[in-house]
Amino acid sequence: MSLPLVSQLSIKSASWIFTSLPGLIVGVILRYGTPSTSGHDKPFSCSQEDRPFTTLLVNVSGKFFEYTLKGEISPGKIHNVEQNDMLRKVTFDPEVFFNILLPPIIFHAGYSLKKRHFFRNLGSILAYAFLGTAVSCFIIGNLMYGVVKLMKLVGQLSDKFYYTDCLLFGAIISATDPVTVLAIFNELHADVDLYALLFGESVLNDAVAIVLSSSIVAYQPTGENTHAFDAAAFFKSVGVFLGIFSGSFMMGAVTGVVTFTKLHCFPLLETALFFLMSWSTFLLAEACGFTGVVAVLFCGITQAHYTYNNLSVESRSRTKQLFEVLHFLAENFIFSYMGLALFTFQKHIFSPVFIIGAFVAIFLGRAAHIYPLSFLLNLGRRHKISWSFQHMMMFSGLRGAMAFALAIRDTATYSHQMIFSTTLLIVFFTVWIVGGGTTPMLSWLNIRVGVDPDQDPPPTNDNSARRNRTKQESAWLFRLWYSFDHNYLKPILTHSGPPLTTTLPSWCGLIARCLTSPQVYDVSRTMQCLLFCFFLMY
Repeated sequence: MSLPLVSQLSIKSASWIFTSLPGLIVGVILRYGTPSTSGHDKPFSCSQEDRPFTTLLVNVSGKFFEYTLKGEISPGKIHNVEQNDMLRKVTFDPEVFFNILLPPIIFHAGYSLKKRHFFRNLGSILAYAFLGTAVSCFIIGNLMYGVVKLMKLVGQLSDKFYYTDCLLFGAIISATDPVTVLAIFNELHADVDLYALLFGESVLNDAVAIVLSSSIVAYQPTGENTHAFDAAAFFKSVGVFLGIFSGSFMMGAVTGVVTFTKLHCFPLLETALFFLMSWSTFLLAEACGFTGVVAVLFCGITQAHYTYNNLSVESRSRTKQLFEVLHFLAENFIFSYMGLALFTFQKHIFSPVFIIGAFVAIFLGRAAHIYPLSFLLNLGRRHKISWSFQHMMMFSGLRGAMAFALAIRDTATYSHQMIFSTTLLIVFFTVWIVGGGTTPMLSWLNIRVGVDPDQDPPPTNDNSARRNRTKQESAWLFRLWYSFDHNYLKPILTHSGPPLTTTLPSWCGLIARCLTSPQVYDVSRTMQCLLFCFFLMY
């Protein structure tokens, strides 16, 4: 590996670290550099009321003034009203992250997916993303429940911390975001199968973590003890998970499929309509009670597979650049705001025991996620997941924007405030320390770099197995889907594939001719001419 390339990668990995530094600096200035002022407001006591009012009407000399609730102020900061107000101004509504900043990040992940290598490892990716994330969530949740019990014994727990809160922390912190690692993989052209496994797992893992956290929040047992185990509530949460995930998947896939444009002569308008259709997927899913971020992910995957082929050349380039810029801006803003929130968030609860226990639980949860599943998957894989790949996947389990957005979404209770503070520290540690050690780890594990993305692994003695590698190692469900997609869907939705007149039964001839675009016939005739010329040459 040449020295300039190493220097370039060091700058690439350090860029994510320095992105959060401005936020840290501004947060320190706002938190400790703003002079405290003695407010002239006189606090009034309402001892007869047991809850705060969200809106208050005050009669001052016959004039009515409306006041809204901004939040609780601790007794020690009652005279620092101006400083508290400034800190509130730089604190964004958590829904801004979830509904505005996350969709471009997730959509770009689906839209830029390398389909060939993703579907080649589809079975393994689904196992890591679904089963692995669930295993990691429950292991971390149960270990943290033991840590909470220990904190209660030693007197370091000042309020309630339930088992469901521990499971929620497990779901939040199981959302991996190896953005730094993947950026370095992309620059180095690391092994394509490792990249596909890690990227595919992180993309679907985020979707699973979102729905899993929503299902845990929806867990509400009947009876007086609302935090005890209840079989009916448990199965209801499982049903909520399956319903929300499948509904979001269908919503995104259907919206992506029906995104048609016939505006090749107006590339700018075509790009704008493509963007609006993608964004409407999020709004439509949220309106129907599903998860918009998950719907956007599958919309991006579907549009990359179908709609992208129907766009003009200019629109293809513009859409890729547009979503890449939006993804870059949103992710950098979130990382910058993380540094800001470390000092401006007014309800941080840092517990050394909880933080140390969280790091240990994350390590054990990630290990239980990767190694046992890899062993089981290798039993059925022709191309095994090597130990070096497993160690790299274990090392690359960074936490980032998704974990932060999930944690900041609800900080109303003592337990959720501690979860948010701990998540923030974990994100900083994994991005700064683990992300910076990616390049040395690749060298230490002797993982191939400089690999052509379209190149298969080194040849084996079995040439037939090498030729059929993609087909044999893909999941059987995908092989069935690929045949259906190539013969029926692509001729309808794109300008590729065989004409429907050759794949549908003869009695469907009229329907086949109506649904097949003229471009498909042109492509088919061109391919036949090329094959004929090739036959004549040989």
